[in-house]
Amino acid sequence: MTTPTYLDGKHALVTGASSGLGWQFALTLARAGAKVSIAARNTAKLEELAKDIEQFDGRAMPIRMDVTDYQSIKDGVVAAETELGPINILVNNSGISIPAPAERVTEDDYDSVMDTNAKGAFFVAQAVGASMIKHGNGGKIINIASVASNRVLRHNIAYCMSKAAVKHMTAALADEWGRYKIQVNGINPGYIVTGINREYWETEPGKRLIQNLPGRRVGNPEHLDGVLLLLAGPGSDFMTGSMIEVDDGLTAHGF
Repeated sequence: MTTPTYLDGKHALVTGASSGLGWQFALTLARAGAKVSIAARNTAKLEELAKDIEQFDGRAMPIRMDVTDYQSIKDGVVAAETELGPINILVNNSGISIPAPAERVTEDDYDSVMDTNAKGAFFVAQAVGASMIKHGNGGKIINIASVASNRVLRHNIAYCMSKAAVKHMTAALADEWGRYKIQVNGINPGYIVTGINREYWETEPGKRLIQNLPGRRVGNPEHLDGVLLLLAGPGSDFMTGSMIEVDDGLTAHGF
């Protein structure tokens, strides 16, 4: 199926684009006509993604960015805009998880999760938002949170805390930046199969978890395409501060 190219001429920045959801987000936006800056620490993987995008005549610019490094964020945004022009769409996607029972979470693990998922997400949004305000053309900021922003995922307390912060950040930025015609919304994905967790779903614990989910299944990154394109395009011009669950009913379900 061919995606309508209603993002022609737009410049999208996707963080955490070297794998998983970020990789799929970049492909989807490029197929919809956007020029895409793809950011991550692993530039070798970004070069592979850029080649994939170029195969369907898309345009992608690899950007080295470490979202836990404030200067790296600023430099990355400048590099992206120097090559492809002002950013119109941000997909604020970088995130990590270090599961452990609460009593075993180390300070280093806690800092790594919070610095990436909460602090990093804020300063990426700040850098891009400041540029959008300066250029005066509005824009779309899409924060990738998780069902963990609303409900507990056992043995993942730092991750849950960080994603709750992203949810609240989305509302706060929407409130502040609405006057600049910047729509700030977010996506709460449920359980999605990626390269990192693919093997887990074949284990006995993984299979048991699937049997407790509402639809007895886990999703694929492509299941987020529809809501991503909604929030990136004109269909969300009267939406801001919204968090959209794409979780096959997990948020509505009780264990």
